[in-house]
Amino acid sequence: MIFHEQGTAWATDLKQPVFWPVFASAPSAAEVGFRLGDKGTHTSRTLMLAELAGTLDAVSPHMSRADYAAAIVEANCLSKPTSSTRRLTNQRLGELYALDASVPIFRVLRRLWSIDEQGRPLLALLCALARDPLLTATAPAVIPLPQGAEFLRGPMKSALRAAVGTRLNESILDKVVRNAASSWTQSGHLQGRTFKTRRLVRATPASVAFALWLAHAAGFRGEELLACGWIGALDCSLPSARELALGAKRLGLIDLRMAVEVFEVGLERLDPWRTRS
Repeated sequence: MIFHEQGTAWATDLKQPVFWPVFASAPSAAEVGFRLGDKGTHTSRTLMLAELAGTLDAVSPHMSRADYAAAIVEANCLSKPTSSTRRLTNQRLGELYALDASVPIFRVLRRLWSIDEQGRPLLALLCALARDPLLTATAPAVIPLPQGAEFLRGPMKSALRAAVGTRLNESILDKVVRNAASSWTQSGHLQGRTFKTRRLVRATPASVAFALWLAHAAGFRGEELLACGWIGALDCSLPSARELALGAKRLGLIDLRMAVEVFEVGLERLDPWRTRS
């Protein structure tokens, strides 16, 4: 992946973000909470950032899936008007984020969410990319765009069609494009309503730590961790990703050893529960 400087952040040189290495071990990714295949929540919903924030505010960490469901459906922590809306919201949030302390990806998300308020939109995006293949399929239409470039729906629709083939009809593809464009706006990558343009997001040490954790689960190792799509989604250059990884180490989130052409990262600290089990 090639990077060009854009002020204080960096953007890709129209290279497609790569979220899976050539010899990825998909089963191991599924074990930690990735959702694989060609189906996704963005046929009907967006990133649901506000709903996620409201749910995590209402439920204590380490709760079960049933506890989160009870908070959304029975206690109506999100103030939804009907029971059917509450049930559907619970289902879609579960698809995107798991909402289950027994799922490693959600445990890591929940831990980082509590310590990094600034990075929450990026944390949500990273988790959703791991759990919604449709959203991941839209990334090549957004991440490579330079700052200020106009977002066009056509390239995103083409990327989706290439990913799903004929499984989705034209009207559903259009709906996914609308929902995904909204999600990339919620994450901060796009701005505007009718006409959207690319803006660069500002990564945090916690969001880089989460991106490294996801990249490792997907099968990347060594310096490939810094050049994959998970880091690319944060608009990080190689130098800035290294610096933010050092920041994550200082926060006690990861273990790290860096030297010339050496990048070794230990990610066990992100999920102490898994280490103890």
